[in-house]
Amino acid sequence: MTTLDCVRRRFIELCNERNLAFYALAISAGVHPSTMKSIMNGQSQNPGIVTIKKLCDGLDISLTEFFNTDYFRALEQEIK
Repeated sequence: MTTLDCVRRRFIELCNERNLAFYALAISAGVHPSTMKSIMNGQSQNPGIVTIKKLCDGLDISLTEFFNTDYFRALEQEIK
């Protein structure tokens, strides 16, 4: 699994827990809905940390909470 896969998986998980559509999350976070769509469909290969932070703010969680999952901890180094 790549870092991008983990990011998408985490947003899916958090939105499902809150019964929140990706569009609604983007609006509440002040992120353009097309940015959220690009992240979720894989068009954005490198979503910025500022964007992820805004989306976390929209979910009312910290970056630490966002990244504190087994699948992020299990990521292997991507630079070889």
